[in-house]
Amino acid sequence: MSWLRFYLPLHVLMAACLCHSIKAPTTSSQQSFRTDLFNFYHSLILADGKETTVHLMKDIPKRYYFVLEESRVLSPFTITVTPCDVPIEWSILVHKASASLPGKETQGDHDTQEVSKSQKAPSVVSTIFNYKGNSVETYMGMSSHSALYMLEFLSTERDTHITVYLTTDTTSGHLYPELPMDPRIDVIGVGHTTVTLTWKHSPSVLQHRESIQYCLLVNEKHNYKSLCAAETAIRSSGMKLPPTLALSLSPYLLEPQQVMILSNSELSIINKVSSGEVRQICMGTKNTYTVPNLSPSTQYYFDVFVVNLLTNASAAYTGTFARTLEEPEPKVTELKDGKVIQVVLDGQKQKSYSLQYQARYKKVQFSFQLCRGQVQVHITRNGKTVASENISGLKYFSLKGKLLDTYLVQLRSTEESNSSVKVQVSPHFHKPLFPLLPESLKIKSFSKLRTCNSVTIAWLGTQEKSKYCVYKRRIEEDQVWRELQSADRCSGPESRHKSEKVLCKYFYDLNLQRAVTTETIKGLDAGTLYLFDVYLFGPSSIPVRYHSKVVKTRKKC
Repeated sequence: MSWLRFYLPLHVLMAACLCHSIKAPTTSSQQSFRTDLFNFYHSLILADGKETTVHLMKDIPKRYYFVLEESRVLSPFTITVTPCDVPIEWSILVHKASASLPGKETQGDHDTQEVSKSQKAPSVVSTIFNYKGNSVETYMGMSSHSALYMLEFLSTERDTHITVYLTTDTTSGHLYPELPMDPRIDVIGVGHTTVTLTWKHSPSVLQHRESIQYCLLVNEKHNYKSLCAAETAIRSSGMKLPPTLALSLSPYLLEPQQVMILSNSELSIINKVSSGEVRQICMGTKNTYTVPNLSPSTQYYFDVFVVNLLTNASAAYTGTFARTLEEPEPKVTELKDGKVIQVVLDGQKQKSYSLQYQARYKKVQFSFQLCRGQVQVHITRNGKTVASENISGLKYFSLKGKLLDTYLVQLRSTEESNSSVKVQVSPHFHKPLFPLLPESLKIKSFSKLRTCNSVTIAWLGTQEKSKYCVYKRRIEEDQVWRELQSADRCSGPESRHKSEKVLCKYFYDLNLQRAVTTETIKGLDAGTLYLFDVYLFGPSSIPVRYHSKVVKTRKKC
């Protein structure tokens, strides 16, 4: 059936409606009939074959009409209404004209005669469809008579908007992608931070693969019955959205609350909203997808939309939900008196590492030597926090409690790169693991004492007689930053090549003001960068490495 020329018949029909409303008897049924016709007259024309956005004010009905002309055969038409926010009420009313109603043959001189005939055979107004809710609903009708249809929409909760699609041409394909017979989303795998989903292919994907794609919506609040509803909910959180979730991969500016990730032909947008994150993921025509980077022990809602990239129209699968698994309790390692444990922490996953110790003495000392990166230390005794600090270098915690107190040490990297730390616990009176340390572990160089083939360095000592070993290594300009950042401060001279050793010496001074030593390293090349390291050995023979120092010899002397 085609959308025929309805302007003249509609004009005459409206004249008949108004004439009838003036001259007909004023019974209650006739009064209702005149009201319906008045509503038709004050409605808007609904476009055929085009999606129309309708804005609704609370408690104020809005009406649209369309006309179907007489046909010898039954012809179908469909109306699809998509609520974009709250539930709405909508209905379809039809005004079927009498047999004497003018058709397309009507001429101007016959208008009055035909209107008079129409009054003798009253028209029929009836409601053929009613719906209340927030689901996408489609009405399919058949007609062979001249008829005027009216759609009435009402929102009783708040101002909102909807989309309406009417078509009388069912032979040119659908504006909306088709859903499969079974539109459910199946959860086929659940992990601590992932959920794997699958769904049956849309017939539209199989027929028009190049212009159809699937988009997935992930959030922690609830499922959405339409893409329009999802976009409205995100927009109400105070952000602007791209024109559609389909996201044809054309560049656009994101809001500060949005993060866009494009990888492996998948486009992900993460919206930061008050109720958490809302992720939008478009993955082409794949119908199985594993959602990554979820939080453990959290319930998520998943909605899949099949989107027409040419029209931005979409159809929604039946949403589902799943709860990720609880994160397993971190493995707890037992600490033993005097034993050294080196722990490597993953900065990317931000997982903590737990150590447990049951005190056999009232006084205990925890020692931490940072090898690489930055580490946060948190110590509890019988469940109560007794120490918490970010450590750098070497750190001691001397604690006093009761026999058989249970200490729990939790370590976490504070950087994205991996961190490493050595840990020891022992009774307070035991020989300490690490040597007595100076006030500073920095190495100083003297610019005025630099020559083309020698440099002079100095470092602080302690009141305890200890062994100090100096090592040097030639490096290039582009290696300096990497060497200083990636140095393992827990590694000892055993990791160095024998040719890098310069000397070893013992010294101490009871007066800390004079506990300083210097050393001039000779036999160097002019205009060359050298990396110098000093290792301090205490009674336990475990070395402590000073902070590396880079010095360049003079180019000309």
